[in-house]
Amino acid sequence: MLAFVPSDLSEVSIWAPTVASLALMGLAADIGASAASAHRRPACSLAFAQGLLAAGLFSALLGLIQYHGLAAPLRPWVAVPMEPIGMAYGNLRQRNQFATLLSMALVALLWCHGQAGVRGRRLLLGAGALLVAGLAVSTSRTGLLQLLVIVMAAGGLGWRERRPAGRGGGVPPHARPRLLPDPRWMLVALGLYALLSWMLPWSAVAVASMRAADGGAGADIQGMLIRLREGAPPGHSRVLLWSNVLWLIGQRPWTGWGWGQLSVAHYLAEYPGPRFVEILDNAHNLPLHLAVELGIPAAVLICGAFLWMVVAARPWQERDPARLMVWGVLGMIVMHSLVEYPLWYGPFQLVFGLCLGLIWSGRKPALAKQTSGRSSLAAAQRSEARARLGARLTAAALVAMVAYVGWSYVRVSQPFLPAAERLAGWRDDPLAQLDPDGRDRPFARQVRFAQLALTPLTPDTAARVHELAQATLAFSPEPRVVVKLIDSARLLGLEQEAQFHLERLRVVYPEAYARWLAGKPPA
Repeated sequence: MLAFVPSDLSEVSIWAPTVASLALMGLAADIGASAASAHRRPACSLAFAQGLLAAGLFSALLGLIQYHGLAAPLRPWVAVPMEPIGMAYGNLRQRNQFATLLSMALVALLWCHGQAGVRGRRLLLGAGALLVAGLAVSTSRTGLLQLLVIVMAAGGLGWRERRPAGRGGGVPPHARPRLLPDPRWMLVALGLYALLSWMLPWSAVAVASMRAADGGAGADIQGMLIRLREGAPPGHSRVLLWSNVLWLIGQRPWTGWGWGQLSVAHYLAEYPGPRFVEILDNAHNLPLHLAVELGIPAAVLICGAFLWMVVAARPWQERDPARLMVWGVLGMIVMHSLVEYPLWYGPFQLVFGLCLGLIWSGRKPALAKQTSGRSSLAAAQRSEARARLGARLTAAALVAMVAYVGWSYVRVSQPFLPAAERLAGWRDDPLAQLDPDGRDRPFARQVRFAQLALTPLTPDTAARVHELAQATLAFSPEPRVVVKLIDSARLLGLEQEAQFHLERLRVVYPEAYARWLAGKPPA
């Protein structure tokens, strides 16, 4: 097995994730728009809501199992956190992503509540309690903020459904359809969240104590109250991260540092103040990330275009329950994008694209009425058929691309596995069949990373190791890559370059620098 691995093996080359992400979101939008035509919209909205709700409920259940340290028997189907208790993220491997999924499921549950009967609504209240429990065990501050927004928005809309009619009369409150729960239930949800945030750490400790016969098991479990009170550890706060990113933006405001270059820019930067201590490969804020990598003009253009689309759609005037649900789901993803990077992950890209498709499709009936005198029903049917054919062809092309990238991923992952777990023919020399400039181009940076890790540094290999280390630095400027770059530069007599990176090692990774001085490999 390799002595070290990149921070994210799933990240592909600079162009591949961008193209794949845009293709996936575009395909999802196309499918959402074509599937949600006028006569299909109710079924499409129901499938969308039920899918989100089912995924959220299943993940919430997994989160409770993980939080209480009971997930190990479910491996490999369920992710098992390294912490024995007190950590929950479903199969998303990150607390905020887990919380956003549950928040989207809560929005979908509110729409399902409006379509259900009396018995169904009672079941949905229980499902809502499970989702709130999942948000509590996530200990995600983003999830708490999303819950507050959902409670305020749903409570306001529910109150509007029940408020008395104005002087003009109209339908009396008791005769209007009540699609949302009573606003008091929204307050109950907040109370339940607060109660569970206090109780669940105790239940996790109790379960661990019973299983381990150790009364002190899990006594240091971190609950939401602790996270809110203490905040992030020193050197890890969002405020510090964003201040570093703003400084980098100020260095190259017009063109940015280049797509995928934030990590190496952070490594090379000499900040006038404190430094975010981890490898920084995303600004954890979508507008800031676009600005630091593409430049301020590009960021303003992209964000401004999206904002213009939202303002033109006027979601605050929306009355259709299905479209309100879609706007709510979209809002959860956008909120998360202001503190992290959910749109770098396929599941959220897919949901984001479907939301756009469902929103766009909802405007088609109004347009159709305006143009009914100019287009016949037959023409509309032909247009819809072409849209379906385009979606199917795009889907087939995307499936082929995913199959190709998937097989390449299997190939490239072989050096990162123990020899016994590799495919036959790859165990002795897993690098021999890899081709970063050909068939494995989507994972070229990972291949070069593996080559750097497995190539011993000798006078004969110094030039090759130095070349690989320079190429890998932009991909993953972690201590072991920097150390190989320093050592290979010294063997080649490039003392000035070695001294430069030695100073960067001292500033950026002081612990690794101390180990290097002691003659030990970086941890």
